[in-house]
Amino acid sequence: MALVCNKGEARNDTKPGAIHYLKATPETVHWGYFSPDISPALTIRSGDLVAAEAITHHAGDAPELMFDEGVERIFTEIDPSTRAPGVHIMTGPIYVEGAEPGDMLEVRYLQMVPRNNYGSNLAANWGHLYQEFGETERVTIYELDPNANTAQALYAYDFPGKYLVPGTITNCPVCDRQPALAGITIPARPHLGTAGVAPAVHEPVSTIPPGLHGGNIDNWRIGAGATMYYKVQVEGGLFSIGDPHVSQGDGEISGTAIESSLNCLFQIILRKDFSFPSPLLETPQNWIVHGFGDTLDQAMKNASLDMLHLLEEHQGLSCNDGYSLMSVAADFGVTQVVDGTLGVHARIERGMFAGKGVAKDPK
Repeated sequence: MALVCNKGEARNDTKPGAIHYLKATPETVHWGYFSPDISPALTIRSGDLVAAEAITHHAGDAPELMFDEGVERIFTEIDPSTRAPGVHIMTGPIYVEGAEPGDMLEVRYLQMVPRNNYGSNLAANWGHLYQEFGETERVTIYELDPNANTAQALYAYDFPGKYLVPGTITNCPVCDRQPALAGITIPARPHLGTAGVAPAVHEPVSTIPPGLHGGNIDNWRIGAGATMYYKVQVEGGLFSIGDPHVSQGDGEISGTAIESSLNCLFQIILRKDFSFPSPLLETPQNWIVHGFGDTLDQAMKNASLDMLHLLEEHQGLSCNDGYSLMSVAADFGVTQVVDGTLGVHARIERGMFAGKGVAKDPK
């Protein structure tokens, strides 16, 4: 897979390079924020492979199932007062040699494997229907079947009080466990809810909202077999991953997905031959553009404008032709409504451009 580029310049280092292993430890994660001031946890060259651990901040919802020694160290050794201004445990950052502001990082997600066979969904105070549910919060614990690649609810419990501290550890053995979703099997689709580069702002930037740097996009399609393009904002890019999920629907309406730690394998390629204004997703079938805004209307408009940019700049269509094609062939969907900044994605099939002559990998 490779983004169409009209400049005709060769990309850098497409062949796999060295492989690096990045474990998630209190020393290699940053909890709740992106920042250009974090020292790199790893330095790589373009084309290198990274096997990295992504840890869910909801492992404390069922610690007897979702903790191991490594996860427990992160939860117990990182001061809760420093888990701000966001909530997600981010592994990294990864410094890419030669990456400069304006370049693109092409991140090929190759594999995402659950660290254990359990995950948690929280119907949270930031969920879209919190008021309608009487301002109560509920945890549903799911068990994964790795052979069938499915999930089923194991039990549920009402969260005591209000979930406010990232990484809260619930004493679930004394909770009132209740049956949930009997007979329902859910397809598992492991993916990263949050990943991106460091913004060019010398202060902590919350991991909660998505933005042009990436962040909490919460698109379930960002899984194995997909490629993401992130625009570099600071030297080295400083790329981090976190907020791992094993399943989520578009909208993420209750506040979370099935949150579960993942072991991820990906390749990072430095691209200096094209630019794109927002995080761009490429799957074997589609290009998917992301738009963000304070309202769904604004997010929709931003997704539309960036899809138009893709069609004009990378497929050579006129503005009017691109606008018509978007209306008759692009699918728009609500990515999420629970991260403060709302998300809309626009999807268009790559196969439509196969006969244009320019829709080929740059060599």
